[in-house]
Amino acid sequence: MALDYQRVIDWLDERIVGRPKQVVAVFLLLTAVFAVGLGSVSTESGNEEFAEDVPEQTALDAVNREFEPAFGSGTTSTQLIQTGENVLSKEGLIRMLTVQYRLERRTDLRITGFTSPASIVARTIEPNATTAEAQLRAVERASDTEIRIAVRTAASRNPAFTSLLSKDFNPESASASASITVVEHAIPELAADEAPAGNNPITPIQREMQSVTESVGGDIRVFGAGIIEAEFGTVIGDTLVVVVPAAAILIVVFLVVAYRDLADLLLGIVALVMAIVWTFGFMGFAGIAFNQILITVPPLLLAVGIDFGIHAVNRYREDRETILAGEASAGDDDLVGAAMRRATDQLLVAFFIVTTTSVIGFASNLTSQLVPIRDFGVVASVGIVFTALIFGVFLPSAKVLLDRLRQKYPIPTFSQSPLGSEGSSLGRVLSGGVVVARRAPVAFLLVTAVLTAGATGYATGVDTTFSDEQFLPPEDTPDYLDALPEPFKPNEYTVTRDINFLEANFETSEDETVVVYVEGPMERDTALESIYRAGANPPDTFVVEDGRASEQSIITVIRALAATDPDFRRLVERNDQDNNGIPDDNLAEIYDELMASQYGTLAEQYLTEDRRSARVVYAVKGDADQTEVTEDAREVADRYRYEATATGNIVVFQAVADLIFESAIVSLAVALGGTAVFLVLVYAVLVGRPSLGVANLVPIVVTVAALAATMRLVGISLNAFTATVLAITIGLGIDYSVHVVHRFVDEYEEGEAREEREALRPALEDERRSRETPTPVAALQRTVTGTGGALTGSVLTTVFGIGVLVLAVFPAIGQFGLLTALSVVYAYLASLIILPSVLVVWARLVGEHAPSPEATDASVASGESK
Repeated sequence: MALDYQRVIDWLDERIVGRPKQVVAVFLLLTAVFAVGLGSVSTESGNEEFAEDVPEQTALDAVNREFEPAFGSGTTSTQLIQTGENVLSKEGLIRMLTVQYRLERRTDLRITGFTSPASIVARTIEPNATTAEAQLRAVERASDTEIRIAVRTAASRNPAFTSLLSKDFNPESASASASITVVEHAIPELAADEAPAGNNPITPIQREMQSVTESVGGDIRVFGAGIIEAEFGTVIGDTLVVVVPAAAILIVVFLVVAYRDLADLLLGIVALVMAIVWTFGFMGFAGIAFNQILITVPPLLLAVGIDFGIHAVNRYREDRETILAGEASAGDDDLVGAAMRRATDQLLVAFFIVTTTSVIGFASNLTSQLVPIRDFGVVASVGIVFTALIFGVFLPSAKVLLDRLRQKYPIPTFSQSPLGSEGSSLGRVLSGGVVVARRAPVAFLLVTAVLTAGATGYATGVDTTFSDEQFLPPEDTPDYLDALPEPFKPNEYTVTRDINFLEANFETSEDETVVVYVEGPMERDTALESIYRAGANPPDTFVVEDGRASEQSIITVIRALAATDPDFRRLVERNDQDNNGIPDDNLAEIYDELMASQYGTLAEQYLTEDRRSARVVYAVKGDADQTEVTEDAREVADRYRYEATATGNIVVFQAVADLIFESAIVSLAVALGGTAVFLVLVYAVLVGRPSLGVANLVPIVVTVAALAATMRLVGISLNAFTATVLAITIGLGIDYSVHVVHRFVDEYEEGEAREEREALRPALEDERRSRETPTPVAALQRTVTGTGGALTGSVLTTVFGIGVLVLAVFPAIGQFGLLTALSVVYAYLASLIILPSVLVVWARLVGEHAPSPEATDASVASGESK
């Protein structure tokens, strides 16, 4: 296995050093191919994909499909929210009816009807007023007294009237501060072809309705699925417009510091662009749509690419200085080729380990039942492989070409010195972990273990949430975003404002109700009694009225008609065997009479046309915990004799939240287990020491525990975006410990020869120090001052490159960026502070001279290549 591995390394070395032009040409050609796929990348937005295949969402879809929603919240309706005045005054009614009249005249808006308090009042005044124009004339001719009487009459006779008015509706004074008008549209399937790609076909209709309402004046807002979807999509673009330039500026600044050479900087930037083009091109070819959670992929790839690039260039510079100092021979190669061979011998294996462990971390998200998280796992895994190929093969080849051209032409060269050295200030700072490892490694690790266990226990209290707001911008855009010049300034968003307004002002807010979807023959004698009994002894989170759960169902509609129609009341009484007001006989006739009455439209909201299913809406307390509400809703659904499913936004969101938590835990376990197995195997093959794989994993376990504890400490919950962070922490964080461990093995192998060279130095102090320093500590010292310098450069660029996500227009992405940046910092600190003590203890346990020379023939830093 070792021999085959070395052959692969030698084969790649030959291409990188011997045929750099061909390698660069192949990679540029592949970039052109993937660029073609960029044009096929579509955009998806919203939270629908997260609930795909969730049973509660399936039930809710059936409810929306089979019943008329109270506010027409489906994709073929629009809500007009009127506020800013007494909407039941003559002026307020005229304003809304004027809007309806102007909209009705627009055939391109495909309007089929209106349901509004203004229309109901107008028809109460003039029953024959069936058009918006006739209703407008009726209200204009009516006196204020006639309007107030009509409002009181409508409130007493029509339950739908009050449901469309705000909570402060007062029938005596005929006043309300807000109302909802539902506009129904006829949207044939062919209309989708007329809408812009990726848009809801009703989006352009609702945008046009906004201009019509503005022409009337007042405060009338247009709200609906088209507006929501448009803003879901716009927020992605606005976030990218802000985040990408900010990330680019910060990355360039830190790359300038890390590379300190213009040509090397340009090479690094080109490689980063290639990684993004390859990944998005793959998405286009694979048909994976870009959604909100995939906004996190470009910063992740930039972070890993930056790290790879800095390590590649820094290691090459180190080996070049080693050859120039005479500590190693160039052999038959030129200086550039010899230095790159030495660098890639070590780095290609390190990149392989880092890439594989990162893929394990990212791909662990494929265990999730949520489609967007699985898509993230696929795209991030493929992207990291592309990044490794580009920075492990293309960048070294391009660097060889560049430096050979420098030998022939006067290409400006600013600096070719590596980051960090034993005598530098940075080197002294990075040596803190080595000092601890030299003096008290065991005691330090025991303290670390106790703190990690405590952090793990504390982290078990992290909340899990899922809501629409996580996918939308905040109601008020931060001032620093509003202050940005065009084209970086975000669009104006209204959806969150309108959702909050509806929740605060209307009794029938979807966030204060749960739905039970009942499937069964509703004409059977016991059907209504089953619904009635389910509401007895309501759970604590349900709103109680007269000792029963507050509900809206076909029963409430039957009772409303019985209260106003004596003939219907007698029909109900004749078929009520137990005299409890609930008919339990001859239900087919009762439904026929109900549907033929003025309450027929309202009844369709709770009973399907074929009478095979029903919808029951229960009011719940607004301050009740989502988890408790869901449990209580399921308990009530279990009381039904028929098949009944608890659903509604609260229940669906809790079901998705449960899956998010399960996804986070399962993916974390898979990532940790898979990474541990791989590291044990790879170190067994490379250096004959599988126990190094366990040592490599210690800093990551500490990092994950610290990050999860931080989430609880600062109040960040596991949500649709942050659910992937723990697994990502392994994928990104392992990078730092792998580089340290792999470099330590490389330095540890040559420790004896290096000590002999150092002993020949004329300075007596250097000679004494080298003889007294134990080999593991000496290897660690060179590791943290060599690799540690590159790690420091990469952690700065990574933290700021990913940290710019806090500038995202919606907060959930900002939380993801903050947590990912923290995970990188934690992994960096653990690798430089904790890992040295782990490696010293490991060296004591396995013996002073591990790893053995026989096991390292295929090592990254083989004796033949050094």
